[in-house]
Amino acid sequence: MFKKVFSGIVAAAMAMTLTNAAMAADKIVKIDGSSTVYPVTEAVAEEFQKAKKGAIKVTVGISGTGGGFKKFCRGETDISNASRPILDQERKLCKENGIEYIELPVAYDGMAIMVNPANTWVKSVTVADLKKMYEPAAQGKITRWNQVRPEWPDAPLRLYGAGVDSGTFDYFTEAIVGKAKSSRGDFTSSEDDNVLVQGIATDKYALGFFGVAYYEENKDKLKLVPVVNPHTGKPVLPSEQTVKDGSYQPLSRPIFIYINYKSIDKPEVKEFVEFYMKNGAKLSKQVGYIPLPGDIYKKSLERFNKKEKGTVFHGAEVGIKVEDLFKTKPEM
Repeated sequence: MFKKVFSGIVAAAMAMTLTNAAMAADKIVKIDGSSTVYPVTEAVAEEFQKAKKGAIKVTVGISGTGGGFKKFCRGETDISNASRPILDQERKLCKENGIEYIELPVAYDGMAIMVNPANTWVKSVTVADLKKMYEPAAQGKITRWNQVRPEWPDAPLRLYGAGVDSGTFDYFTEAIVGKAKSSRGDFTSSEDDNVLVQGIATDKYALGFFGVAYYEENKDKLKLVPVVNPHTGKPVLPSEQTVKDGSYQPLSRPIFIYINYKSIDKPEVKEFVEFYMKNGAKLSKQVGYIPLPGDIYKKSLERFNKKEKGTVFHGAEVGIKVEDLFKTKPEM
């Protein structure tokens, strides 16, 4: 009799486990996009899934901001991580495929300029220095440090940077060169920031750029370089204070999630976004990003609940403060 009862309990438990697994399989929030935004969204996804005790599954991919928007605008994902605003050509693709969306900022990120710790000659860099290194005209020509500044050594200049399909690359080229995606092609680029860390960490003559959160994770291997503020002429390091107060320019930016408007009808997506806005400040800080100021998360949640579709941007804008995002009504 005991064996029968025990077998029945085991069978019931297994059936419940299978039922929960089936429910979780049915309730999936699909996310892809920026490698920069990934750590924040992944942290939120982990906490959300714990809170839901396996009833909802959240998948977070890393195909870069541009790659993520391609999938998003084809209707393949519920949410797209983006380290820059949606571009006009992506808006057009979404419109052609009948995809509407809600745009929400989730954190601030400073873009870090890094060199190898053995580099003793770079005390700071200007926008003009970086442009001279990365602009299209530099390809095959600016290959040594003393070609950028004569006081720097006559040694090979080896450049690293975010992948060309990433929002980080788009923003960097817009801020430094003056046109998004405009860059020399002969530098080491990767969507995987760990590849860039390793490259700079093992090469005395390297310089590269990517999100400051990845620097924080690897600061024992890298040396952070101050960027001269074009308005004040003072070298500034990226930090929570300098990013929030706008003094770290022009390489500070808000990062975003875009939610497919049709996906809001799925309770699991709605619950996930609400959870994101309520926990984004705490979790973004935990993974090395800079929380949005004041009541921005509350305002974002209000925008989401009001279902305000569209973007407040027209291309990748440099130097925008997140407070300004709520002064303009979004448009498709």
